[in-house]
Amino acid sequence: MSEYQYILVERDEAVGIVTLNRPKQLNVLNHQLVAELATALEELDQDETIRCIVITGAGEKAFAAGADIKEMVDKSPMDMMLGGFEAWDRIRRIATPMIAAVNGYALGGGCELVMHCDMIVASENACFGQPEILLGLIPGAGGTQRLARTLGKYRTMEMVLTGIQINAQEMAAHGLVNRVVPQGEHLKEAVKLAKIVAAQPPIAVRLAKQAVSGAFETPLEEGLEIERKNFFLLFATEDTHEGMRAFIQKRKAEFHGK
Repeated sequence: MSEYQYILVERDEAVGIVTLNRPKQLNVLNHQLVAELATALEELDQDETIRCIVITGAGEKAFAAGADIKEMVDKSPMDMMLGGFEAWDRIRRIATPMIAAVNGYALGGGCELVMHCDMIVASENACFGQPEILLGLIPGAGGTQRLARTLGKYRTMEMVLTGIQINAQEMAAHGLVNRVVPQGEHLKEAVKLAKIVAAQPPIAVRLAKQAVSGAFETPLEEGLEIERKNFFLLFATEDTHEGMRAFIQKRKAEFHGK
């Protein structure tokens, strides 16, 4: 495993846990942190013993309070185009399911990172927002698109055009948060959820993630083709036949990722 300056990586059985570790700066996302995060996620993604990943932020105040504005203030359009977003594309391609464990602020790039995950567990003090407009900017790592696909046009317009922050309970009501838990319980609950995912047949889990993601990234016809193809492919795996036999025989299935 690589050495990192701004993140921590640990394992809990089949769950990889990545912690953004700049608590004094509210885990603000500078270029190096995002690059380290992408590398760590890729290493976990390639580890066959890791079947789900949890991403969280160090400290009590923030998951991540946005991008590092000091790092961007003097950048040109070409600087941003050449060095700004390659790591975000790497994060988007992670095949292992990812769960965000959110405490406190998830703003700007922090909110966008949350939305790169597949499920979201939020502490009751969590709040979400895309305040880039207050700096003369707009979201640049997928915020406008992922919010609109989840919240719809009108709520997304309000968030993006005003920079308002929305609490975890309201985000859960709108479908962006899976569950809201007591303050300080977010990581524990996210790991518990991750272990449930990790106990499922891993090939099926990855193909299921790909199929659900296709619903947000492709037209319906193409998404249906992805789902059908992945459904058929699973009949080439030992786990699928084991799962069906175990059901018929009324016993617990034993999945081995084959």
